[in-house]
Amino acid sequence: MSTEKNTTSQHVDLKAIDTILFDLDGTLINTIDLIIASFLHTMDTYYPNKYKREDVISFIGPPLSETFHRLDPEKVEEMTNTYRTFNHAKHDELISEYEGVVETIEALHKEKYKMAIVTTKRRDTAVKGMELMGLDKYFDVVIALDDVINYKPDPEPLNKAMEALGADPTTTLMVGDSKHDILGGKNAGTKTAGVAWSIQGREQLNSFEPDIMLETMTELLDYLHVKKN
Repeated sequence: MSTEKNTTSQHVDLKAIDTILFDLDGTLINTIDLIIASFLHTMDTYYPNKYKREDVISFIGPPLSETFHRLDPEKVEEMTNTYRTFNHAKHDELISEYEGVVETIEALHKEKYKMAIVTTKRRDTAVKGMELMGLDKYFDVVIALDDVINYKPDPEPLNKAMEALGADPTTTLMVGDSKHDILGGKNAGTKTAGVAWSIQGREQLNSFEPDIMLETMTELLDYLHVKKN
């Protein structure tokens, strides 16, 4: 790993980290508009004129089955299909990249960090987004919703990723935009990083006490003492 001195003032030194687990949606890929549009379409189908953008923001994070079960246990599969049909149709149109993500992932890959995606998305949809953003070539390990029984914040998906990478939780960092990522990391014994661009708000994410809060993805390189390209 690079031993480049950090030129900014940091409160947490993550120099010992050799493995990084990333959430996908809202962390590496800006799928927020797609997710919100998909929820609004679904809600308008089943509950016309009842839900607005601010109402569905709280739906982001857990698997669709959990969210829709809370609304109507008897229509979980039907509502999930409605959501996914719209989501897949609008996928390429409504997703975009976050500034600095590709640059950061390229630098970490060059420095031989072990990396994995840990997402509550289904594998096919996750891979589709990764391919569109050019991230798929950097990740040999993807732990998706269909790979686990228990999802974040349960440690199972993080543990599976670390096992696949041959990683130790004491030298692993979980990076994500929701409480499920931060609590999942804590439950798995890793360090945790929140992202300030979380749709749920920096303040709320900070309340779950991540070890660091990233203002931009490239800031992760400073914490890890990796030289920027």
